[in-house]
Amino acid sequence: MTAMPHEPLTQEDVLLEGFLALETPEGFRAELIEGEIVVTPPPDGDHELYISRIVNRVIRHTRTEMDVSGNKGLTLNGAAGAPRDRVIPDATFAPQERDLFRGAESWMPCDGVSMVLEVTSTRAHKDRDTKRRCYARGGIPFYLLVDRDDSTVTLFAEPEDGDYRARQTVPFGKPLTLPDPFGFDLVTADFL
Repeated sequence: MTAMPHEPLTQEDVLLEGFLALETPEGFRAELIEGEIVVTPPPDGDHELYISRIVNRVIRHTRTEMDVSGNKGLTLNGAAGAPRDRVIPDATFAPQERDLFRGAESWMPCDGVSMVLEVTSTRAHKDRDTKRRCYARGGIPFYLLVDRDDSTVTLFAEPEDGDYRARQTVPFGKPLTLPDPFGFDLVTADFL
């Protein structure tokens, strides 16, 4: 939100305006996470393979038909004193009946999103910690994290007070139970 001409711009206003005006090279993506602009290079093939496998399994096995969007910008409640976060998950899942993506702007609210997926890449700590808090503040019920450094898959659940209260982690090769509205065991054997 821009200040009125007679109001001074806050540091948060300047940061948000700079972020929204940012032009990134093709394939790169920019996010505003807890008051910091983060620019990420294009992912490698293994990163994309994990995403593809998980998306395919969710589409085939989930109990509720899901729409999936890759690289959809979400606006989330910001940390205290910071502008609203603008985060781009590797995949965003929403019940098809909600039709959330139809007509959505580049940056859309996260209301109605069932789960987001991140696969670690160049800044794994952002996926493990910072983005986890962002998604919890946004009230997204489930955050699925594929950690390539640790060879684990973690499902975070029960967002409350800026973090997730529950987490279930399995090593690559073990199935991970995704509760309703998904309702199936996510096979990770081919992640090894």
